[in-house]
Amino acid sequence: MIYTGTEIGRGRTRAVTGTSHPPVVVERPSTALLPGVLTARRRCSFALVNACTLTSLGLGLTAIFLAMHGDVRLAAAFLVVCVAFDGLDGALARKLGVSSPFGAQMDSLADMCSFGLAAPVVVYASLAHTVPTPAAAVACIMVAGCAAVRLARFNVSPKDGKFFSGVPTTMTAAVLALAVLIDLPVPGLALLGGVAVLAFAMVSSFPYAKVARIVKLPPWLWLLPVVGALVDARLTFVVLVALYLVSGPLLWLKTR
Repeated sequence: MIYTGTEIGRGRTRAVTGTSHPPVVVERPSTALLPGVLTARRRCSFALVNACTLTSLGLGLTAIFLAMHGDVRLAAAFLVVCVAFDGLDGALARKLGVSSPFGAQMDSLADMCSFGLAAPVVVYASLAHTVPTPAAAVACIMVAGCAAVRLARFNVSPKDGKFFSGVPTTMTAAVLALAVLIDLPVPGLALLGGVAVLAFAMVSSFPYAKVARIVKLPPWLWLLPVVGALVDARLTFVVLVALYLVSGPLLWLKTR
């Protein structure tokens, strides 16, 4: 609408001619770390969840310190506990209703430190005297690099409630930590090959089932690994890991 008239403001009057436009409202981004109503209960729940994330980070750093001092198996045990706390913080966030973008970023950064850095350091320390040092370094650098790519891709990709795209960093760290903890009787070069396969599996586009779907398998299927663990725990571990890695390409072929 075109208008001509006067504008009155703070004791002065001036002529105004032009077009009228609706006022533009600029919304400032919220600085709250936790969206929603900030009740005392939600604040405490939010603090508890992030305390679990920071505990996971601390356990990962402790694993690095222990590996540097030669306590490799103890470092691997700390990594296993670290994996447990990483799963706990996500479960608590969903259960208590305090999931947030801040929490997701915190979890991702902690995962990079604990699983993208601590796990390769522990593996490197375990391989230091069994394979050439440069080969161990390259394999562990691959794990760290692929973990960074995997986490960044996960942060910007749409989420699938049933499958991961590539093996998650948490699963990779758990496999590496358990392999060190149970001291697999496998030649060093074979272990290097397994580390490289896990690294590439993280950045692959193959669909891998989430733990929530795996635990819903028929109970009788769980008897097989239980019996296998009683007979030969190490062999059962290797078979289960191999089956999980192969499941991704098989699911991909099925969807094709």
